[in-house]
Amino acid sequence: MAESKQGHLNGAYYGPPVPPQRSYQSVGRSSSCGPCSLLCSLFKFLISIVIIFGIIVLVLWLIFRPDQLKVYVDSASLTQFNLSSSNNLQYNLNLSMSIRNPNKRIGIYYDYVEPRAYYDGDRFAFTTVPPFYQGHKNTSMIYPVFDGQQVLLGDSVNTTYNREKSEGYYYVDIKVYSRLRAKVAIFKIRYTKTKIDCSLKLPVPGSSSAAFERTKCDWDLF
Repeated sequence: MAESKQGHLNGAYYGPPVPPQRSYQSVGRSSSCGPCSLLCSLFKFLISIVIIFGIIVLVLWLIFRPDQLKVYVDSASLTQFNLSSSNNLQYNLNLSMSIRNPNKRIGIYYDYVEPRAYYDGDRFAFTTVPPFYQGHKNTSMIYPVFDGQQVLLGDSVNTTYNREKSEGYYYVDIKVYSRLRAKVAIFKIRYTKTKIDCSLKLPVPGSSSAAFERTKCDWDLF
């Protein structure tokens, strides 16, 4: 049977032809699509900007290290503080306040300064101070003056007034609201609004045995 098949080959049998090998070119898939690649690049760019900005802020803080202002009421003169039965307060209060900038490389522009006076939680007076510039490691003085009359609306103000008058001291709160700008070299940086809180213990006018004591104030950004 094998011999009959060999007769049809008309020669030697070399076996079936080997098919030529095909060269397959691997078609690689694109690592990223167009829009996805653009968004990814944009995201990386934004992250880089944030990191660089954070490093710059940290370096500036380490170089300048801003310190808080130091504020004192050095003297206070209360010559009139009379409350009528109808809660009408007549007052005359003069203050001398020192503001110390302890920073070596930061100057401060005081664009707006508004001192306010409160008694028993009720505001009874306010005034303004002219704008000024404060240099490095410098102390500036302001002199708020409160003079006039105002009806107080608090329910307990009469009771508080009579008690404090008998004790020899009136407790008055001074709050100074301001808008500041910091100057670093040639750059001016706008701060948020600031507030100074001073709790004063003022001798009753005419009291010879009492004296005002220099008072430190709190300073905050808000």
